[in-house]
Amino acid sequence: MSIDDIVAQGVARAVKELYGVEADPKGIVPQTTRKEFEGNLTVMVFPWVKAARKAPEAVGQEIGQWLVDNEPAVDRFNVVKGFLNLVIEPSFWSSVLEHIATTDNYGITPATDASPLVMVEYSSPNTNKPLHLGHIRNILLGFSLSQILKACGNRVVKTNIVNDRGIHICKSMLAWKKWGNGATPESTGKKGDHLIGDFYVLFDKKYREEVKALVASGMSEDEAKEKSPLMEEARHMLRLWEQKDPEIRSLWQMMNSWVYAGFDETYARMGVDFDKIYYESDTYLEGKEKVLEGLEKGIMYRKEDGSVWADLTDAGLDHKLLLRSDGTSVYMTQDIGTAKLRFQDYPIDRMIYVVGNEQNYHFQVLSLLLDRLGFKWGKDLVHFSYGMVELPEGKMKSREGTVVDADDLMDEMVSTAREVSRELGKLDGLSQQEIDEISETVGLGALKYFLLKVDPRKNMMFNPKESIDFNGNTGPFIQYTYARMRSVLRNAAEKGMATSEYTAVQPCDREITLIQTLADFPSTVAEAGRTFSPALIANYAYELVKQYNQFYHDCPVLREEDTAKRSLRLALTEVCARTVSTAMALLGIRVPERM
Repeated sequence: MSIDDIVAQGVARAVKELYGVEADPKGIVPQTTRKEFEGNLTVMVFPWVKAARKAPEAVGQEIGQWLVDNEPAVDRFNVVKGFLNLVIEPSFWSSVLEHIATTDNYGITPATDASPLVMVEYSSPNTNKPLHLGHIRNILLGFSLSQILKACGNRVVKTNIVNDRGIHICKSMLAWKKWGNGATPESTGKKGDHLIGDFYVLFDKKYREEVKALVASGMSEDEAKEKSPLMEEARHMLRLWEQKDPEIRSLWQMMNSWVYAGFDETYARMGVDFDKIYYESDTYLEGKEKVLEGLEKGIMYRKEDGSVWADLTDAGLDHKLLLRSDGTSVYMTQDIGTAKLRFQDYPIDRMIYVVGNEQNYHFQVLSLLLDRLGFKWGKDLVHFSYGMVELPEGKMKSREGTVVDADDLMDEMVSTAREVSRELGKLDGLSQQEIDEISETVGLGALKYFLLKVDPRKNMMFNPKESIDFNGNTGPFIQYTYARMRSVLRNAAEKGMATSEYTAVQPCDREITLIQTLADFPSTVAEAGRTFSPALIANYAYELVKQYNQFYHDCPVLREEDTAKRSLRLALTEVCARTVSTAMALLGIRVPERM
């Protein structure tokens, strides 16, 4: 039983005996005592003030004294207004450590067949360009959130919707057809997604030149954009695609296959995956069918021009277009179709969309429409809305080719990790294979941690140079400390130092602080799942390794001659290493055994 549970049950017994109140221990959540007060755990006593008919300070005094008299784990207490600060008996912390050390998958709640089924959508790329820095934040947040929700006892399905149709796809196709000269990934030596992205940029370049020429001939800019022959060719290609023209469909399938191979390579290097991938080309017709079904039921209405709309003014929103007058669908229609297919494939209890905050209104509307169309999870769908990520140089634009490609960024991070590690002497004596593996682990760890440690709802600036630092709140700092822990344990094993009985040892203050931080891990995981915040896990891992380093500096481990004390410190090192590894895995980050 954890220390939190012991205290919660003790408080529940106290208020039952003192005030005749039945309190559910699960509803009593001790918090770590603030640093300016004496204590390890703090309990708010306000819930029992009314029943006690006494001031909060008096209630705190009575409950605290009851715990000192009746609960062996509580040594002493103090009360600050309505907050009861408890000092745990120092020798008790050894048994807390033993509980943590002997608990399999500490901090993780396994799912059962009866657990809620949560579907998480992330990535959602277009097949006209490679994945970029903005996608990286989305993908890392989605994957980490999936890992955290799974650790909280949910069944999780990781899903992706690929935007593989539309005018933007036709732009790349048309540019390849006109100026590609039969180029393939094999003939050019380029990843397929990068090759197609080049043609998307080329289309925009040629289109801008054409518009500029038309404006010079006397047209307004709007007129020139509308009458651009190149844009009209792209629109014509889209119409042919929708009519299932064999030649256009064959070109579309070939070019998309190049992109998918490129995406898969990038996903594999990032260490992320999906359980099910949906394609917009399959879902948009399903959405159209569902909208027409809603029209028949009176949920939607048709305007005189033939377009189909939903009136959402009764919910404080506006009128939403769902089918254009020519019968073509919009993004909302496609999302409805995707929802329909997903609900057919899985008995979803909760649907989470990982999409940037510029789409907040879109998901308000989608939630309302899905609910009205009969999807039981529609009203409670979660838009995991995150902020944008920018570079010090400013915003990125795909059309202009100013995005930072995910592959290029990962290469840069790994190269920088190798250079910094070599300068600090952390690669000395390692083989080339070990150097390559550590550089990859540290470089990608730095990238992931830097993006995940920030509150996901905030916009952020990504600075590659700041992320690779072996000091401070960074991935490499955590990875290096983990490698130090593993080195201590290897050296202990080589010297035959076993972890024997240590529960009789009274830990020092530094050790107690570390044990209590370890005891906080399960509640941190639960809170991260409740609030959808990988940042809580990231900053917990940083706090844990920071405290371990202070412990390592103040409390000799291998040089400690007292066998019992040394056993406790080795057990602490082992449990810290295990917990850091688990926490970083929830972020999708690997930790190196040596560094």
